[in-house]
Amino acid sequence: MNRSGYFKSVKFWGRVERMNLFPDIKVQVVDSFWDLNAKIVDFFKDKISEWHFVDYFEDFSIQLVDSFSDIRIKYVDSFPGIL
Repeated sequence: MNRSGYFKSVKFWGRVERMNLFPDIKVQVVDSFWDLNAKIVDFFKDKISEWHFVDYFEDFSIQLVDSFSDIRIKYVDSFPGIL
């Protein structure tokens, strides 16, 4: 992931759909050694790693996995962003 918030040419903020097949990015939720602090929001999802989960019209899609992820995240209530 680069500092401007893109990973594999996908912007990492906005509306996110959780999928089981063919996601844009595979994500592992961890408590240590994470790459990104992700914050779940309902409004104003305009900063890197501020996500709003939706069922359709997503900006990008993720698949939650236990291993072999593209990126590791930790859910936070404040200070989202790239480490």
